[in-house]
Amino acid sequence: MELIVLWDIDHTLIENSGVSKEIYAAAFSVLSGREPTATARTEGRTDRLIMRDMFVRDGLPVPDWRSIETALAQAGEARLDDLRRRGTALPGVHETLKAAFAQSGWVSSVLTGNIAANALVKLSAFGLDSLLDLPVGAYGADAELRPQLVAVARERAQRLRGVPAGVPTVLVGDTPRDVEAALTTGSGIIAVASGIHRPEELTAAGAAEVLPDLSDTKRVLGILESFAGH
Repeated sequence: MELIVLWDIDHTLIENSGVSKEIYAAAFSVLSGREPTATARTEGRTDRLIMRDMFVRDGLPVPDWRSIETALAQAGEARLDDLRRRGTALPGVHETLKAAFAQSGWVSSVLTGNIAANALVKLSAFGLDSLLDLPVGAYGADAELRPQLVAVARERAQRLRGVPAGVPTVLVGDTPRDVEAALTTGSGIIAVASGIHRPEELTAAGAAEVLPDLSDTKRVLGILESFAGH
């Protein structure tokens, strides 16, 4: 049975302990020459939207995307040690990713609002990068809105891994935006309440499967297998 599994990163696979917002603030400061007036609003949004909104909110012209992406990548690379020291992989993540990666016929990658460079920083900080097929993933530079990233990942799975069109896709994430991205693209969803959103919020958003975290590898794999059988 074939399946495309796309994992969110922040608050689903790792806890970044505020490092993400420091990356956005640092990139903003490099590009604008001053500190932002408020912290970045994240919650499942893409880097394109997060950075654009920071400039708009402060009444500044939005720089071109190439400059923003470069500033974000430099800020992320500079905070790798901070992330290792302050952050952590969430419970069960190593075991669950390893089990999904080993499944025959499955492509296990990421769907994240982070640009690819910072996704790699966050995953490699905790040894997760080798447990995911990262070239297939969809990242914050690929589109502004999270649902648009699903088509990007599907196309890459088909082109790079020979996955047939129509193979089921499942998203795993911690925000209502993850749920929305799944529901609007005909994907399955496993919502995890390991971020700021309570189980009731994720259920209200439309998630049929809501877990406290990814610590129960057997349960997570069982749910994924049920989607693969659809």
